[in-house]
Amino acid sequence: MAKKFINQKNEILKSSGDYFDGRGAQVNTQNRFLKHAYSTEHIEGIDEEFLHNEKTEYIDTFPKTIINKVKSPDLGFGYSMNPYQGCEHGCIYCYARNAHEYWGFSAGLDFEQKIIVKHNVPELLEKHFSSKKWEPMPIMLSGNTDCYQPAERKFRITRRILETCLKYKHPVSLITKNALITRDLDLLKQLADQRLAQVMISITGTDEDIRMALEPRTSTYKNRFKIVRTLSENKIPVGVMVAPIIPGLNSHEIPAVLKAAAENGARTAGYTIVRLNGAIGNIFKDWLFKCFPDRAEKVWHQISECHGGQVNDTEYGRRMRGEGKISDAINRLFKIARHKYMGEPDDFDFNCGDFNYKAGDSQLSLF
Repeated sequence: MAKKFINQKNEILKSSGDYFDGRGAQVNTQNRFLKHAYSTEHIEGIDEEFLHNEKTEYIDTFPKTIINKVKSPDLGFGYSMNPYQGCEHGCIYCYARNAHEYWGFSAGLDFEQKIIVKHNVPELLEKHFSSKKWEPMPIMLSGNTDCYQPAERKFRITRRILETCLKYKHPVSLITKNALITRDLDLLKQLADQRLAQVMISITGTDEDIRMALEPRTSTYKNRFKIVRTLSENKIPVGVMVAPIIPGLNSHEIPAVLKAAAENGARTAGYTIVRLNGAIGNIFKDWLFKCFPDRAEKVWHQISECHGGQVNDTEYGRRMRGEGKISDAINRLFKIARHKYMGEPDDFDFNCGDFNYKAGDSQLSLF
């Protein structure tokens, strides 16, 4: 009945012109750096047919630096690297949407339709690894947008990054929700054999109807569990991130996700509670009341309750876990389910000792 209700509701929204199928954001919010660039309401002057048929635009860039030092103490990694900005997956909750405003675009539909491609990332990485000053430590792919989003099939930048990490024996961690990662099994297996790679698969639930609204252009949940199994069978350390957990929408699915993940070989798991920072608050609220009008008020208030009456929190440590009774209940449910299905978390130890900054030398050493 729930599936039938969601499908009927979406058909009504689409026919009314208030819902754009196949995209996450339903609006382009105003860029805080550009005055009057966009309206925070329904887009004016652009008809529905244009929005449905508009293709993804790739914007070529050649940055001067690529490795980002992560200063947030609650993220669990020290450096990150992002070959793409913007993401066609269209996940409505994505915290990276705000970063699109720095490029002069909206955090809404622009984030999903205008993808910035950093073509020279592998060359920059090789230059960075060749420096005697660089002390190796794991680099996260990607700390911002998905490194295996659809653009990767065409540009193959992530694969070249893995090739470079393998060449220099440099540790790398990856997080994705796209089955395209299995294309690079050959490289991941070689990296894993030397304890140079770990993968986390983002799985937010098991209900496909919710996924298609929440993360419209991502791999299905079924395929994501297949990714976990494939990586595990190839002895590549793999875990799952149940992130973000949205109270009243997917929070009840935590046990089912962890059970299926464990059955498919996941060694560890983590989670975050959704927080709607910056422009994402308006984007998410617009989406929520259009897609789930039957529970929108409840979900919105429960998110707020997890952040002290707001939908966002900026305090390190608390912002990812929330506070209050709902947050505590989610935390307990997650820990109980993880212990039941996975036992104690598997602490993975990266190999930083075999890094070779001379791997790029054109001449072989005589010594």
